[in-house]
Amino acid sequence: MLATRNFGNLIRAAGATRLKHTLPELPYEYSALEPVISREIMSLHHSKHHATYINNLNVAEEKLVQAQTKGDIDTVISLTPALKFNGGGHINHTIFWQNLSPKSSKPSDVLVKAIEKDFGSLENMKNQLAAASVGVQGSGWGWLGYNKQMKKLQIATCQNQDPLQATTGLVPLFGIDVWEHAYYLQYKNVRADYVKAIFDVANWQDISARYENASK
Repeated sequence: MLATRNFGNLIRAAGATRLKHTLPELPYEYSALEPVISREIMSLHHSKHHATYINNLNVAEEKLVQAQTKGDIDTVISLTPALKFNGGGHINHTIFWQNLSPKSSKPSDVLVKAIEKDFGSLENMKNQLAAASVGVQGSGWGWLGYNKQMKKLQIATCQNQDPLQATTGLVPLFGIDVWEHAYYLQYKNVRADYVKAIFDVANWQDISARYENASK
């Protein structure tokens, strides 16, 4: 009984001191990615959509702590979809903002070598990633990821806000958000044009750094 009480106290203390997730600042202005992505889209996408995922994630985590404290397993289980969706939305967008840049860049020599080994050429990789991203049914993401076990680059897609690493095991390197809120105000229903254009603002320095960290 004492052990149970002490465990409950520890959970309550952890909940009281838990740091809430906050909206990360962009490393560039909302208008910096124009004409590829408009200021209006970036503003709504970052300050509204991403912020909503964060707010909902914080609420879900607070409920989780309360349920754990009470030993309410049913509620713990019921919170899984909200944690996955909003947590994934936070993870995915945090990577996405860093994956983009108004400054022109190129993949590192190390990444280029890996891309050529696994896809034949950089252009082939872009074409395959674009095709996968355009082909996502409904809302989701296209990803260039790294398979640590097989030591190779792979392309994958995720539905909704499913986080790449938690659902496929691949380390995320470059993500393309193909939810309509990421492009519809500017590209309407022509997702392919948005996906093609986004490579013009790809932050290859960030993508290369993610690859080099993942492949160590």
